[in-house]
Order: sequence, then C-alpha cells, then structure tokens
Amino acid sequence: MTNPAERLVDLLDLERIELDIFRGRSPDESLQRVFGGQVAGQALVAAGRTTDGQRPVHSLHAYFLRPGRPGVPIVYQVERVRDGRSFTTRRVVGIQQGRTIFNLTASFHSPEPGIEHQLPMPDVPGPEGLPTLADEVRAHLGTLPEAFARMERRQPFDVRYVERLRWTDEELKGAEPRSAVWMRAVGPLGDDPLVHTCALTYASDMMLLDAVRVPVEPLWGPRGFDMASLDHAMWFHRPFRTDEWFLYEQESPVATGGRGLARGRIYDRAGRLLVSVVQEGLFRPLRPAEGAADDG
Repeated sequence: MTNPAERLVDLLDLERIELDIFRGRSPDESLQRVFGGQVAGQALVAAGRTTDGQRPVHSLHAYFLRPGRPGVPIVYQVERVRDGRSFTTRRVVGIQQGRTIFNLTASFHSPEPGIEHQLPMPDVPGPEGLPTLADEVRAHLGTLPEAFARMERRQPFDVRYVERLRWTDEELKGAEPRSAVWMRAVGPLGDDPLVHTCALTYASDMMLLDAVRVPVEPLWGPRGFDMASLDHAMWFHRPFRTDEWFLYEQESPVATGGRGLARGRIYDRAGRLLVSVVQEGLFRPLRPAEGAADDG
C-alpha cells in the first residue's frame, strides 16, 4: 500500500489474540518514541471492539506513561468495566516488552434528546485557498528538504495552517499561544464510524501542543525543547468523517513548571463543534548536542 490513508486504516486494524487482548503494529520509523496519537487510536480501537458497536464513544481519558519503542508491537488488554443501560465503559492498558506504556478509559453512549448549544466556529478562510505545509516550507527555504519530503509521503493527513507560519524570532514577538489548522485524511477511510473516530484521535495528537510553542519558537525547524505528551482527553459531541475537512482550533491557557496545557476544538465545514480536546505536555530545554530525553 502506498496511500498513507490506507496505511493508517491498516495501522488501526488490530490483531485479536484473545477475547479482550489485541496486538497493534508499531512502524519501525526514525523516531525516538512511538507517536502518541497512534497508541491512543489503537487503544480506542481495542476498546470499541469489545462493545456491541451500537454506542459511539463519547469520551476518552488517557495517560502516556512511558515512551514506546518504534518497530516493537504493542499489546492492548481491555477490561470490561461496565455495560449499563445507557453507558458502556472500557479500560485499556498498552503493554510493550512487558512494561505498561499507556492506559486509557473510554466511555460509550447512544445520543439522546437534550439541550443544544455550542461555541461558534471562528471566522477563518476555508482550506482550499491555503498553502499546504510543504508549500510553506518550500516558500521559506526555497526547496523542500528530503527529510521533510519523506515525512510528507508518510503523512496520512493534509494539514493547512490558517495563519502564515512564523519562522524568525522577530515574527514570534507578541504571538499569542494559539494555532489553527484545517485537516483531512489524504484518502478515503471507509464507512466504519469507529475507524473515523480512532483516526481523528490519531490526528488530535499531531499538533495540539503547537499552541504552547507558538510564542517561544518556530513550529517547524530545529527544536529547542524535548516535548512529550503526558495525558490526553477527548469528548466527541457529534458524528463526523475524518476524510472530510475539519478545523482544529488550539490554544494554550498556561505553561509553567516544565509543562504546558493545550485545549482544542474541532469543527466541520458547517461550523458544528464535533470534538473537544485537552492535553498536557512536558517541555524540557535541549542542551547542545543532547538528544531528546527518555522519560521512562
């Protein structure tokens, strides 16, 4: 398979090795740790496959406990916490080489009549007239570095920043801790709602912590910080398709003590609020010639 969207669907297709035990692949890529969105998405697949499929997930809360190793399979053990009249609850533990690296609790609920309101979507330009990320990098550098080109070929999502990227310290002055991007999968993801939910869970971890970094350093290029997701929470409000454009609005209300908090809201083209996201990340300054820290 050459289509990154197809590879994402395949990545989320776990192997069932026991009734409530699943095994997920972890691509052997040139990363220091397994991408957190991959682990969260696979864990949610495991949770969803132990339900009757009639109740969509409405929330998840997760902790990244240890960095996963690329290229090594991850085993997901599911505990059936509750099957109630309205809600289904599952707890998932991700294990790699005998060590717990991740845990997640997911709750499933069938929508029912109730009150209706939401915060409006910000007034932003649509995605079609915005440059792709590759276009922005090429315009800034005059060429597309091979390392970035390889990343783009593997990237399952088309990402377009609403505001022009800042590349210099001068441009960073006065920047608020906010960011917004349009995103969609680069190809069809099929019609299984669980796949779309898990694919969006994957995407939600891709750049949420960008909002923390905006006032400090350019979002693309050499990093001055080692960053790691510490936890992740999502609330799913309405059905959606991840292979259609959605706006991911992000903000960081606070960063202190080596940690930064980020909040995200995901809207569809019609302005409906689909998903709310909150994440805290670890930020440690890198020393010269020092690699990213291992928090394990």
